[in-house]
Amino acid sequence: MLRFDVSIEDLLRSRFALSPALDLCLLLRSLVGHGRPLPRAWAARLTPAFERLRRETELDAALALQSPHGGPDFVAPPPRGLGQTWADDLATIRATPPDAARRACAATATGPSARDPRVRAVLDAPDAVSRIAEAMDRAWHELLAPDWPHLRAICERDVVHRVGLIGEHGWATTIESLHPGIACRDGGIEIGFFPGGTVPLAGDGLLLIPSVFVGHVAAHLEDPWPRTLVYGARGTAALWDEPATVPQPDTLTALVGRARARLLTALDAPASTTHLARTLAMAPGAVGDHLAILRAAGLLVRARSGRSVLYRRTPLGEALVAGSG
Repeated sequence: MLRFDVSIEDLLRSRFALSPALDLCLLLRSLVGHGRPLPRAWAARLTPAFERLRRETELDAALALQSPHGGPDFVAPPPRGLGQTWADDLATIRATPPDAARRACAATATGPSARDPRVRAVLDAPDAVSRIAEAMDRAWHELLAPDWPHLRAICERDVVHRVGLIGEHGWATTIESLHPGIACRDGGIEIGFFPGGTVPLAGDGLLLIPSVFVGHVAAHLEDPWPRTLVYGARGTAALWDEPATVPQPDTLTALVGRARARLLTALDAPASTTHLARTLAMAPGAVGDHLAILRAAGLLVRARSGRSVLYRRTPLGEALVAGSG
């Protein structure tokens, strides 16, 4: 069992963040067969590009640093907050001192793939950091970047939901909502299915990272990362499905129109224009126009979360959806 000893100061310093680099590493692990299996449609779409990148770049060296339990910190640096971007992560990766990278490679790259002569030559090269960073950058742009706005929106919606839980029910309920195997008791957070012993947070708090590529919960316990829980974001299951068909109550459709009724009905949780467009298979421009009209009518409000603008229903919007249902 893993247990975090938690003080009042730890609760005050606990926070959420997003990590594009970590999600890229998790995606690469899935594609190589070490992580959460990808949905069949995603695997079919990404595998050809993934195999081509392995031939054309030094991606195999980056893969040699991955394992079912993680990789070195220089390929997945600790995130600073909800506004983290791939450009931020890439700059940190490229700034890794060569000595630190060599130590990380020696400690991490111990599997069969690391003994491949081509891979070994990259890992031992003086410019290993720049070559691995370039391979990861191409992997980001070709494998993950096209879907990232939608994936980021899912994670941001999750954070909005968890922050709402903190305000309504407190930290204990929020932490326990991350996974059924997590419990808050006796001044600590206990994860019964995860090994690790007792880990004091020591006043630094807990970093919470939602991810679409984690099926349950993962923990990061080693410096320079803060003590971290990576958990599956809400809405991830629907991500693998076809665009949702959201039923519209006839009375609401008659009042505001079919498209606006779909949007109002879909906003059970705050969402961005990109997320709504992807979920409902609508054009982003059309979604934006309809949201502006609904907002002007007092049915929606919007607020910024990180780099996204999230819309949610007002009490009037809630009443319309509830009454028409």
